[in-house]
Amino acid sequence: MKAAGALLILGILFGGTLGGPWSAWMPQTIMAFEGTCVAIPCRFDYPDELRPSAVHGIWYFNSPYPRNYPPVVYKSRTGIVHESFQGRSRLLGDLQARNCTLQLSRLSPELAGKYFFRGDLGGYNQYTYSEHSNLEIVDKPTIVPPAAVVVGTEAELRCVVPDNCPTMKPVVSWLNHEALEDQAVFGQLEEESGTWSQVSLLKFQPSRENDGHELGCQVTYPNTTFLFEAFATLDVKYVPRILQVNSSVEVTEGSPVVLVCVADSNPMALLAWFKEEAVLREEPSTNLTLELDNVTHAQDGIYTCVAENVYGRVNRSLALTVMYAPRKPSVNSSVVAVEGESVTILCTTESNPEPIITIFKEKQIVATVVYESELLLEIPAVTHEDDGEYWCVAENQYGQRGSAFNLTVEFAPIILMESKCTAARDTVQCVCAVLANPEPVISFELPTRNVTVNETDQEFVYSQKTGYTVTSILTLRGEPDSQLFVVCSARNLYGTKNQQLQFHHSNNLMWAKVGPVGAVVAFVILIAAVCYVSQTRKKKNVNENSSFVQLEHPPVAYSGEYRPPGALDKSEYERRPVSDKRLLNKPEGSLDLNVDYANIDFTKLATKDSYTLTEELAEYAEIRVK
Repeated sequence: MKAAGALLILGILFGGTLGGPWSAWMPQTIMAFEGTCVAIPCRFDYPDELRPSAVHGIWYFNSPYPRNYPPVVYKSRTGIVHESFQGRSRLLGDLQARNCTLQLSRLSPELAGKYFFRGDLGGYNQYTYSEHSNLEIVDKPTIVPPAAVVVGTEAELRCVVPDNCPTMKPVVSWLNHEALEDQAVFGQLEEESGTWSQVSLLKFQPSRENDGHELGCQVTYPNTTFLFEAFATLDVKYVPRILQVNSSVEVTEGSPVVLVCVADSNPMALLAWFKEEAVLREEPSTNLTLELDNVTHAQDGIYTCVAENVYGRVNRSLALTVMYAPRKPSVNSSVVAVEGESVTILCTTESNPEPIITIFKEKQIVATVVYESELLLEIPAVTHEDDGEYWCVAENQYGQRGSAFNLTVEFAPIILMESKCTAARDTVQCVCAVLANPEPVISFELPTRNVTVNETDQEFVYSQKTGYTVTSILTLRGEPDSQLFVVCSARNLYGTKNQQLQFHHSNNLMWAKVGPVGAVVAFVILIAAVCYVSQTRKKKNVNENSSFVQLEHPPVAYSGEYRPPGALDKSEYERRPVSDKRLLNKPEGSLDLNVDYANIDFTKLATKDSYTLTEELAEYAEIRVK
């Protein structure tokens, strides 16, 4: 009865909201559980001037027009109602007080629909109000989740239960909520537009594990068997988390690599593979694979898997290390330096792991560095002995590469110890062997005769160059003067070197046995010997099989048939007077020089093998031609 009184009071409170003389108010929609009851609050009004002696009312179902013969829900005059409503409807309001509140019991689905009220004030003063209430019969409560259940933010679920039956009060409870973190339940009564609801609030801290968890709201009524339940599955939103990604990987160049990233997120994340700042692949997914075929050292670096949705972004990185053999070393271009200057040579390469770099010269280690990508060779003051071919070699466990470069040293002339004069009877031969770069100009000076001869005087001087060694040979005919001495002078742009040549006298007449052909062969061997000795000094201790040594070409042996301009044959020489044969004794300024090594009589050529000739001509010899 208390509930009915409350509804009457509610109807009075809403009386002020009526819109005119013939107007009514009732909730547009009202809900109730099947089998329970519902009270539809109603308030109506009519013109004050009518002043009826009695006020009657009728409730229609689904139509406001009597001519359509709608089912009668309640009728105050006769109590005759449609069979569907017999024993189910009664008026809770006082029509005299303009309260038309209607109660329906033992609700069933066929009672769901629109309910219209018609006021009957007697005679023609009858009016069906257009305002009506729509009754909804439900079989479960309504669970209202928040707009989003997000990890890290408190979530609140509402279970809404209709409470519009004055004689039955619902009891609301939650199911399967025990596992929720920091969960709490609160109850409250809410009213909206004349309808009442019991609302149960479930508050908790959602976690990733709660995603997909099913919660239930249960409604019971004391002293009844009524049981209504509703269930909702939690859709927990959370920032992505990466469940699986490759650890840092080390591979050899040319190998295939597969990188896998697996992520968990709600909603689904956009997965992407990055290398440094470049995006290699991306798509919305729970896993993303990046395949690298035949990797190169250019693909070495840091790879990052990024997972992102509207709630956040996470990433995981790994290092892809590509191991490879050294690249061909790069050396600053071949160097030309002047003797005494400082020289710096830089050799660089790329490899993984870092290589051992070594600089060789004729298989001899000049400098080395371990586990570095560059090697700096510094020579504070180069000498002519530093001249030559060098190799920069880089090596690690995956291979070896090398590059050659040249160091060219320019220096002033150096007269070698092989330089001397040899006198035999009426012939003097002087050899001047000079080491220099650039090529020197060599001349022979006879101070006592005030005469200078160089290679432009081809009748007297023959020159040959091998490497940086230039050998000039001066041949004089006639018996030597005891006052005669010869000075070898060599000069280039870095200086001039003068040296008096020592005389060596022959103790035998070997050439008398050998003859003219032997003289020519001796001359060729002489040149070869001088060059060989010079080169041997520079290339001692060199292994001929070394891949880092470039062998010099053997000296060229010129033919004995060479005949310089102006050379005399034997018969012409014999016809000359004796005074012409003693040129070395002539006065100063009138010295007569002649080249003798090309005067050969082939008719008297003796045949000997090369071994015999080499043995007989092993030393520098006098040359005498009859």
